[in-house]
Amino acid sequence: MTESGAWWREGIFYQIYPRSFQDSDGDGVGDITGIIHRLPHLMTLGVDAIWLSPIFTSPMADFGYDIADYTGIDPLFGTMDDFDALVKAAHDGGLKLILDLVPNHTSDQHSWFLQARQSRDDPHRDWYIWRDPAADGGPPNNWLSEFGGSAWQFDTETGQYYYHAFLAQQPDLNWRNPAVRAAIYNVMRFWLGKGVDGFRVDVIWHLIKDAEFRDNPANPDYHGERPPHEQILSRYSADQPEVHEVVAEMRAVVDEFDDRVLIGEIYLPLERLMTYFGKDLGGAHLPFNFALLSAPWHARDIERIVADYEAALPPGAWPNWVLGNHDRPRVASRVGAEQARVAAMLLLTLRGTPTLYYGDEIGMHQVPIAPAQVRDPFEKNVPGIGVGRDGCRTPMQWSALAQAGFTQAVPWLTVADDYTHENVVNLSADLRSILNLYRALIRLRKTHRVLATGSYRPVAAQGDLLLYRREGDGEVLTIALNLADEPVSIATEGSGLAGTILLSTWLDRDGERIDGALDLRGNEGVVIGRSA
Repeated sequence: MTESGAWWREGIFYQIYPRSFQDSDGDGVGDITGIIHRLPHLMTLGVDAIWLSPIFTSPMADFGYDIADYTGIDPLFGTMDDFDALVKAAHDGGLKLILDLVPNHTSDQHSWFLQARQSRDDPHRDWYIWRDPAADGGPPNNWLSEFGGSAWQFDTETGQYYYHAFLAQQPDLNWRNPAVRAAIYNVMRFWLGKGVDGFRVDVIWHLIKDAEFRDNPANPDYHGERPPHEQILSRYSADQPEVHEVVAEMRAVVDEFDDRVLIGEIYLPLERLMTYFGKDLGGAHLPFNFALLSAPWHARDIERIVADYEAALPPGAWPNWVLGNHDRPRVASRVGAEQARVAAMLLLTLRGTPTLYYGDEIGMHQVPIAPAQVRDPFEKNVPGIGVGRDGCRTPMQWSALAQAGFTQAVPWLTVADDYTHENVVNLSADLRSILNLYRALIRLRKTHRVLATGSYRPVAAQGDLLLYRREGDGEVLTIALNLADEPVSIATEGSGLAGTILLSTWLDRDGERIDGALDLRGNEGVVIGRSA
């Protein structure tokens, strides 16, 4: 299949945080069998691929992002037989399966690191990043951990520091070592051989560090309400030029198998993000575009973000959009419950591959977590400034049963207090619910292929009205989104807005003819269709 017709270009991705999706064995933690049990929900929703946050063997210092065995399934989530059953069930149901690859660091309990710290002469020593102390005995440089404190941990047995961009229990691998690269590429081949359809690569821009380990410069824009690691700019500890060679090698491994996808997690400015598509588009198929995660929720800001992103794309590169993930506050809390419906229409009508975060389809909000119940190591290390990620990782709200139908035990994180009415069962029965809006938007996207493959054309608008067109295959769809609480009326004569409403965010205007004026209620969006 040529890339222009690849499934991931027209598909819709859905991220599952396995700990919080469905518990099947009564321990209060979600698992693989639970995911299998809930696949019908995803099929009804209409998504095309599921991405699982890590399920590999792990001490769970960072809830699976500290891997002790890259080719093992943690017993908390099940067995390899369970995983094989999930691959088969997903594929039988028409769903692709994407795994979270975490190649930047391992657990400090991984056999590679246990061997590496035995002595300076161990063959695995250079698999990690070790440096002698500074002249004063302190850390080798000023690099900071994203989870607080120095990024260097002193090892008393061997008298050197090792580098960890995140927790001290997550030592960074040395990606300048060819043996490390070969080992991770073989891990990729192992899972691709088992039928997974690709990888989302965690913190891919961190993989290569400055060879001279120079101090990072101070951040002139830092203020005390931000995480401490932002005091310095990561000029030398991430996004080094040599990282693109690694990304190209990962892409080559993925390309050994048919119809697979490589997705990169990259939090970088736009111009640097674009480089991860690689030379001649030989890098990541989809460097994640997180612009909407922190966008001011105003029409002109979003219009500019979309325009800048579209203009920056290299020729032939394919865009993508994300509204939420396991690290950022829930979209319904960022923009409000009513605007969450408008945000859903935005996500599913922009040009490019959309990714949904579990629970966003039912409007799950950011859940306040009491200090005594905090599980996130980031919040524990850097308390008091709101960096905790637990609030966006709470259990999926399936029904009004105890613990939202997620578990029969005490859940690992508290369930949101609105679960008795905001849940899949209730919202399925409500014909105008946000869940049924998501289903309708996905059906519309698949019925009108122009939403998946057509061009994007902005339309001039004022105030908090966002207008754009999707054109192709003899069809023009106009999307009108009111990002304000107040109603707005737009003259359609000569504007190209005339046509028939195919969908409203309130699911009550289908088939309405627009000719003369388009009236939008506050917090309403519509898709208008007409022939080209």
